[in-house]
Amino acid sequence: MIAMLLGEMAGLVSGAFAAGPVEPAYIKSLAAPGKMVLVVEYYDGSSAIVSRKGYASAIGFRASSPNEIIVDGKTTLHLYGVEPCQGEMVNRKEGFSGSCEDFAQQQLKILLKYPKVILCRAFLSEENAAKQDVTCFGYYFFPGTLDSIANFEEQLVSLGALRVAKKADGSLMRPDLAEAEKIGRHGFGMWADPRTKP
Repeated sequence: MIAMLLGEMAGLVSGAFAAGPVEPAYIKSLAAPGKMVLVVEYYDGSSAIVSRKGYASAIGFRASSPNEIIVDGKTTLHLYGVEPCQGEMVNRKEGFSGSCEDFAQQQLKILLKYPKVILCRAFLSEENAAKQDVTCFGYYFFPGTLDSIANFEEQLVSLGALRVAKKADGSLMRPDLAEAEKIGRHGFGMWADPRTKP
């Protein structure tokens, strides 16, 4: 049963990314004046979108853990395949000393502060779960200075806030994030502390 679920989760990630990169015009079209919009797209096994759920908030969405976003009283989104380091960490360059979880949650909070739109992708089996495994993208727009789309997990891993979780056999749960982790390991976030080296 667990092996089957892990297989499904691999399908989630490959399915979500097989659907291709986020189309800029599409994610921009979801923006609403004065609100932060969050849309979750649900994919079937052939990478087709079969359902969508949308949320809008005047105050935004908050991080409830290093890799979880509270959508409403019933739904939490879990960034799949990434995790904080264990225990304490120190990064003098960034002026941080404390728990790995606190550092990662702080970085996720920063990512959640300013997007106009958050677009998440999930496997269809997640649609009615209270905690849903997802991959998320943020659309950030500041007139004259910034107009970009960023994948949350890629950003958090390359900043050294999270690392790619491993399967029981030691392989990466998210091989698509291997390059982002290489960037993070150049001394960013958790990787500035020698105690976090595997």
